[in-house]
Amino acid sequence: MDKLSIWQQNMNKSPICQHDLMSNNTLVRKGINCIALQEPALSSVGLTITSRDWTPVYPSDHSNNLLKTRSILFIRADMITENWNQLDFPSSDITAVQLTGQWGKITIFNIYNDGECDETIKLLSAFHHRNQAALE
Repeated sequence: MDKLSIWQQNMNKSPICQHDLMSNNTLVRKGINCIALQEPALSSVGLTITSRDWTPVYPSDHSNNLLKTRSILFIRADMITENWNQLDFPSSDITAVQLTGQWGKITIFNIYNDGECDETIKLLSAFHHRNQAALE
C-alpha cells in the first residue's frame, strides 16, 4: 500500500445507511483503506454491519458493554495483517489502530466526542502521556 485513504462518517445508528455504505463496494473502488464510523449500527448482540471487503475493529472496551460502542474502524480485508494492529484504549468512544506502510507509521484514533462532557479529552491526554514512545 503506497497511499492511505480514510472515509469518516457518522451513521446515527442507522442500519440502512451503514448497510448501503458497507455493501456497495464504492469505497473499495475509490481506494479507501480505512473507514472510521461514529454511532455505528449494532445488532442486539453488539455486532456491527460489514461486508467481506472490511475487517471490523471494535473499541478495546467493546466487550464490557456491547451496546455502548459509539466508534468503530474498518480496515480493508486485503490489507496485510502484519501492517496494522489495534491499540488498547479504555473507552468505547475511541477505537485506535496503528498502520505501517511505505509512508511509515501512523496512529489513527476514531473518536466519538460526546459534547456533554470532556472525559474523552482527558482519556486521550492520559493515553498520549502513557504511550508517547509508541506513538512516535
